[in-house]
Amino acid sequence: MSDFMPEKSTLVDVSETEFNSTQTVTADSRDDKTIVKTAEGDGTIRKLLGSYDIGQKLRQLRLKKKIALIDLGKHTGLSASMLSQLENGKLVPTLPTLARIAMVFDVGLEHFFADKRTRRVFSIVRAGERLRFPDAPGSPVPGYFFEVLAFGATEKNMSAYLAEFPKREGRPPLPHQHEGAEFIHVLEGVLAVNYQAEDHVLEAGDSVYFDASETHSYRGQSEESARALVVTCVPRI
Repeated sequence: MSDFMPEKSTLVDVSETEFNSTQTVTADSRDDKTIVKTAEGDGTIRKLLGSYDIGQKLRQLRLKKKIALIDLGKHTGLSASMLSQLENGKLVPTLPTLARIAMVFDVGLEHFFADKRTRRVFSIVRAGERLRFPDAPGSPVPGYFFEVLAFGATEKNMSAYLAEFPKREGRPPLPHQHEGAEFIHVLEGVLAVNYQAEDHVLEAGDSVYFDASETHSYRGQSEESARALVVTCVPRI
C-alpha cells in the first residue's frame, strides 16, 4: 500500500517574507470530506518540521562560530530579524534559504534533518492533526481515502494508515504492488481485497497479511464505507 501516499507534493515554496506558514493544496474531488483545510494542514506540517529542531540547530551553529545575527545576515543576505524568527521556530525556512545558511557554516543540508541524539522513538499523533488524502489526486471519484497515523516518526520500520473504502459500483479498483508486507484489519463494513486475481471478502473484525510485491487492490462492498487499519512494513534485509 505504497499508494497510500499523495502523488503530488502539498508544500508550496513562497517568498521568504511570506513563509510564516505552509500552504496546502486541496484534493480535486466532489466529496467534501476530501478537502484538506489549510489551517489544519499548516499545524500538522509545522509539527512535522518542528520535530527536526531546525531553528535550534541553526542557533547552535551560529553560537559555536560566535557569529552575531547581524553578521550572519550579511553573509546570507537575510535580515537579522528573519534569522531570529527562524531560530525561534516562528518561521519555517525554504530549502534555498536553508542552503544559503548551510553554505555559510560549511555543512550539508542533512545537518538540519539528522537526529544525532540517542533516544527512543516516541511520536504521538493527535486525532485532529491527521490529514485526509484520496488515493489518486485529481480523480472525481477516488477509490479510497487514507490518513497517515504516524507521520511525525522518522526512520520508521512500518507505516500505519486509517483507510476508508466507499462502495464504488461499476468502477474497477486500481491494482498496485510494492515491496514488503501489508496487514489490513477491517474496523467497519465489508472490504474485498483482490490478491493474485482472486477476491477475498473481509468483514469487521477480519484481518489479512500478505506479500505486497504481488499485485493487489481493494473495493468497499458495504453500503456504508468500509474502514480499516492498514500497516505496511519494509522488507527485511
